[in-house]
Amino acid sequence: MHTPAGFIPSHRLPALLPGTALAFVFADAKLLVAGTHDAPTVPTIDELARAGVDGDRHYLGELAGVPCVAIGVPDDFAAPAGCTLAGLRSLFLRMPESLLALAARAYQVCDWHRTHRFCGRCGTPTRDRDGERAKECPACGLVAYPRVSPAMMALVTRGRELLLARSARFATGMYSALAGFVEPGETIEDCIRREVREEVGIDVGRIDYFASQSWAFPHSLMIAYTAEYAGGDIRLDDPEIEDARWFTADALPTLPSPVSIARRLIDATLLRLDGRR
Repeated sequence: MHTPAGFIPSHRLPALLPGTALAFVFADAKLLVAGTHDAPTVPTIDELARAGVDGDRHYLGELAGVPCVAIGVPDDFAAPAGCTLAGLRSLFLRMPESLLALAARAYQVCDWHRTHRFCGRCGTPTRDRDGERAKECPACGLVAYPRVSPAMMALVTRGRELLLARSARFATGMYSALAGFVEPGETIEDCIRREVREEVGIDVGRIDYFASQSWAFPHSLMIAYTAEYAGGDIRLDDPEIEDARWFTADALPTLPSPVSIARRLIDATLLRLDGRR
């Protein structure tokens, strides 16, 4: 998900938030939403106040002039009347992408706050650092920033064929591009070559950048590429990969959600191979 147009990020919580401020409330990984099933909405600070809801507040910035705040509540939080708790994936295609992107940002900030209450070096309770979104230890000085985990995504092409794979955790029948996290000391290109070789036994040659996407499941930055086949036969050595095959445009499996960068990467590559882009 991409930063929406008209959004100005900030970490400084205003002394007074207007009642119209949007409140992205998270209980663990679930967002509090109002509205209806087909048209879920993000509640305002005023609506939360009337329902008696409050928690740890973290300022996100302004969306088209409207302040936005992330609020963390306990995992056992019960949604007030007229609201429900929903996982972000369940809101795909039901909530505007601009709000989904901010909800994803809010979740990562709330999760970071919840998991960095104590110093990882000496165990002292941390405090918010002035001037930036960071936690610092008042005892040993360790500074912790919100966690972002870079991950590569590689769509391997062989002529007009695409290499797609499926994990057991995918929806039934769905295939996608290969993906994996970058290890310490690796470049993205190193990671692509290693992950493709480890997951399916294939070697790749030319690698071309496509785009990136923040992916809050839980704190990834997906960096997508296409990679040209250079040799080898498909060999499934990674237990996470259930199946992998070469597909042509006229015989594609079920693909990921249009919200994901994986789908954008696949669609754009198919257009390019078809000569339309």
